[in-house]
Amino acid sequence: MSGSSVNNNRLAMYPHIQTVDSSPKLPEETDVTVIGGGIIGVSTAWALSRAGVRTTLLEKGVIAGEQSSRNWGWCRTMGRDEREIPLAMASLARWPELAAELSEEIGFKRTGILYACRDETELTQQRDWLARASHYGVSSRLLDAAELARYMPGIEPGAFVGALYTPDDGRAEPDVVAPAMARSAMRLGATLLQQCAVRGIETQSGRVHAVVTERGRVRTQAVVLAGGAWSSLFCRHLGIRLPQLKVLGSVMRTPPMTGGPEAALGTSGFSFRKRADGGYTIAHRGGTLAPIVPDSFRYLRDFLPMMRTSREEFRLRLDARLWQEAWHHRRWSNDDISPFERERVLDPMPSSRVLKEAMRQISDAVPFFRNIEIAQRWGGLIDVTPDSVPVIDSINTLPGFYLATGFSGHGFGTAPGAGQLMADLVTGSTPLVDPEPYRFSRFGKTGSKV
Repeated sequence: MSGSSVNNNRLAMYPHIQTVDSSPKLPEETDVTVIGGGIIGVSTAWALSRAGVRTTLLEKGVIAGEQSSRNWGWCRTMGRDEREIPLAMASLARWPELAAELSEEIGFKRTGILYACRDETELTQQRDWLARASHYGVSSRLLDAAELARYMPGIEPGAFVGALYTPDDGRAEPDVVAPAMARSAMRLGATLLQQCAVRGIETQSGRVHAVVTERGRVRTQAVVLAGGAWSSLFCRHLGIRLPQLKVLGSVMRTPPMTGGPEAALGTSGFSFRKRADGGYTIAHRGGTLAPIVPDSFRYLRDFLPMMRTSREEFRLRLDARLWQEAWHHRRWSNDDISPFERERVLDPMPSSRVLKEAMRQISDAVPFFRNIEIAQRWGGLIDVTPDSVPVIDSINTLPGFYLATGFSGHGFGTAPGAGQLMADLVTGSTPLVDPEPYRFSRFGKTGSKV
């Protein structure tokens, strides 16, 4: 990475993001411009390129530099909002084929995922979800305590009363998948530039005509914004109000370990999954933090009625630096340095308190993880909508502009389907799944022009 404006001194400590070579120059014209080189933007560019569409992918930092390489690596259908299940099922069907299609190993394995329940109330919640989800064809089933012990040997006796188990769900390596997709998209003809922030959009006759970048201007027929945690800020620059917050997730990993569980497990207080290197990714399930910035107050009335607090526990905290920066960067000119150039990569400090609590709880419940070494800790900022369901849609107030954002921590597993669905909407093809649940209009006046 280059440039004194890059605020990411700890990025070198973050594990193993694979480098992707950029194209030699910015094109003068393209059919579709994708803004954002995270997993959703890259998946969209890959799907468009496979369809023969001239596609340009522009990333202000590096491919998968933010949350797309910092997530848990779960590929799951289990436990999702009912509106997300068809997209998750379509994605899960694609995951086993991706390595061959990308000509690279991405670490996908169907190892199964368990949601372990500490009491009958939690087990009833999982039973209720299964009753709603069964008609979609999910492979999930309920386990009692004895069955759970067989699937997850070594659990402390009495720690759990049962679990929801989905054998078809699995895992892949977040720091590998998006770079592999990006390289494949380039082989298919896509143009990709990193360290190239998009400052704004120009219109002609009321519709998208060009994007303005720090390196110049590109004529384009359509723009897909897949900016993750940056999407709300970019939308506000266009006069579009997108209700979305940045939520801090904290994660850690171990060195390679032998004899541990293959299946991933989540429960109140912790989660883990085995990595391709033999270590484990560990986090606090539900232990997320939302900084209070101007957006927090602006969208508070939209979030509070819609947040599923039983699933997503948000602890709000004040961060004066983020407040000042967000307020200062509300507006800028397309001719000026944008916020996306001032901070290329969001690289937040993880919460030591949250990770310490996760370690306490996992040590109590799974003796295998007692006295383990932690090789690394990191944070990532998650793009969260009021209902925790993404926006995958065109924006009626700006023809030619599309949103693929707000995946609320669920985007990695659904990326193969989400990218294809976005490409279908842009090209006018038959959509992979019904796009209605992901419409921008569901936010009502909140989703309108500012």
